[in-house]
Amino acid sequence: MARPVHQYVCQSCGAAYPKWSGRCDACGEWNTLVEEAAAPATPARAGGLGRGKAHPLEFVKLAGPAEGLPRLLSGIGEFDRTCGGGLVPGGCTLIGGDPGIGKSTLLLQLVGLLSRSYPVAYISGEESIDQVRLRAQRLGLAGAPVALATATDVRDIAAAMDAAGGPRVVVIDSIQTMFVDTLDSAPGTVAQVRASAQVLIRIAKRRGTSLLLVGHVTKEGLIAGPRVLEHMVDTVLYFEGERGHQFRILRAVKNRFGPTDEIGVFDMTGVGLAEVSNPSELFLAERRGDVSGTAVFAGIEGTRPVLVEVQALVGPAALGTARRAVVGWDSARLAMVLAVLEARCGVSIGSHDVYLNIAGGLRINEPAADLAVAAALISALSGQPVPPEAVIFGEVGLAGEVRGVGQAELRLKEAAKLGFSRAIVPSRRQGQGPRGGQTVAITEIDHLSKLIPLFAIDRPAANLRSGLTLRADKARG
Repeated sequence: MARPVHQYVCQSCGAAYPKWSGRCDACGEWNTLVEEAAAPATPARAGGLGRGKAHPLEFVKLAGPAEGLPRLLSGIGEFDRTCGGGLVPGGCTLIGGDPGIGKSTLLLQLVGLLSRSYPVAYISGEESIDQVRLRAQRLGLAGAPVALATATDVRDIAAAMDAAGGPRVVVIDSIQTMFVDTLDSAPGTVAQVRASAQVLIRIAKRRGTSLLLVGHVTKEGLIAGPRVLEHMVDTVLYFEGERGHQFRILRAVKNRFGPTDEIGVFDMTGVGLAEVSNPSELFLAERRGDVSGTAVFAGIEGTRPVLVEVQALVGPAALGTARRAVVGWDSARLAMVLAVLEARCGVSIGSHDVYLNIAGGLRINEPAADLAVAAALISALSGQPVPPEAVIFGEVGLAGEVRGVGQAELRLKEAAKLGFSRAIVPSRRQGQGPRGGQTVAITEIDHLSKLIPLFAIDRPAANLRSGLTLRADKARG
């Protein structure tokens, strides 16, 4: 009898090694190698193929008629928007998020609404049936006709999905608890996660079943398991949110059937997740316009314009070393904006502590937020509030130039709808027509230094806080 062969597999990237090492050479992660049993070798024949008769493929023309895929509408508008218009039959969606963020709550609400029109199944590998029923009672879904089961064996789940009259929608909570009995590895390892997902996805596509997989995340916020798992599925959604906020953001980072970077906004309540149809009003609900260090940024999340408040606090460094703290934005981007302010605009800010926050728990990834961040920093340093009726957007280059951004008309339209009457935006390129939004007065700037007089004008130099030094020639330029 041959001895079982063991290997060490990286739980981050899936690379295999004959012996243990502290660091994976493929992805550079530390302490991610776990011992697993190697897959048994398959008898091969000439050409490197296994046994069995090959069947030639039947090719069709690309120009043929396309069969439409009717989407399954859940009734949760924010979820359907994020997915690109609803669930696609035969599509696989992977949902990840921090523990306790609300993944299971969202999916239980989803299947409860879908069960009114389609046969659905909720399979839990982490909770008992009674625990799931308790959550359903709290959400008011105790009477929903949802098929509920607890299982971790993929063979049993595959048989239920492949049976006649099987469910149209299946939720697996979570993929890290599933296992294939032909592998000796423990559930949650790279081999088990990859094999389990492959079996379930293959059956879902053959039967036209919409499959939703819940995935755990690592301490870095990435979905645990092999990166290939995100390549196997059709849609990847991340459920984000700060524990101190009641808002939850469902963000699409991959979607084969719709736009990426789309978001859905939810409000966590005592009876589940409630939709937020107008997130701009929610994020600006507690805004005070007479406070220095705040600016309203008109951003775009997917196809939706969203207005959020950028907050900055600047003060002298207490311990001699300036500190930079950022919540909701890229810290490297903040360092670049600070360097441009000091090198190109003469704003002495390097010896000050800088704290930056995106109010409401939303994370901004757009370069278009550069100008709003710069306005908040200058306002915090000078003590002069940003005009409360103004929205700001624009990208800042290393030379201090303010670059144009996309979908400016959509941003201005959203600002006008919420009552803003002024916008500070990049200058139009040559050949562009007039901007829309007649109710919004446009202030165009082409260099970051031209933003500074908006906060220092008509104010004596003695009233400016120490630390804000302006170069007169640039400030008036």
